[in-house]
Amino acid sequence: MEVLNVQNDRHSLVNVKVGTNVKIFNWVNAYGCEIGDNSKIGAFVEIQKGAFIGKNCKVSSHTFVCEGVHIEDNVFIGHNVTFINDVFPRAANADGSLQTEADWVCVPTYIKKGASLGSSVTVLCGVTVGEGAIVGAGSVVTKDVPPNTIVAGNPARIIRKTDN
Repeated sequence: MEVLNVQNDRHSLVNVKVGTNVKIFNWVNAYGCEIGDNSKIGAFVEIQKGAFIGKNCKVSSHTFVCEGVHIEDNVFIGHNVTFINDVFPRAANADGSLQTEADWVCVPTYIKKGASLGSSVTVLCGVTVGEGAIVGAGSVVTKDVPPNTIVAGNPARIIRKTDN
């Protein structure tokens, strides 16, 4: 893996571990993360420190991949997908002081091999989307999605099993 440090008018890539044949389009903000071989990262994507994107993944434009998100190989992430990593987000503490990293707990999220998340999906923290699962566009994933299952809605509910 190569470590990229590129900051210009189209990219901000700081301490990003990148595999071979990775395509990163314009206006991507990524730092302290890892992107596996042959993956594609669309325009206007942010990938935060500690996030992991496996091999052969496609992350479509306008997506937010926060710290604590682990995306395995062969995963499709549609446009405008948002991951959340904090159960109780707050800007300030009870005394009015701004919160720092010491004031919250990053809760990991796992997207397993071959899963697909449709456009505008929101994935709450602490869930696992199983291998080969499909999450319908616009869904809000609030609990684990079993492998090889199609879910949709708000909250996402099981529609049926997939054929594979």
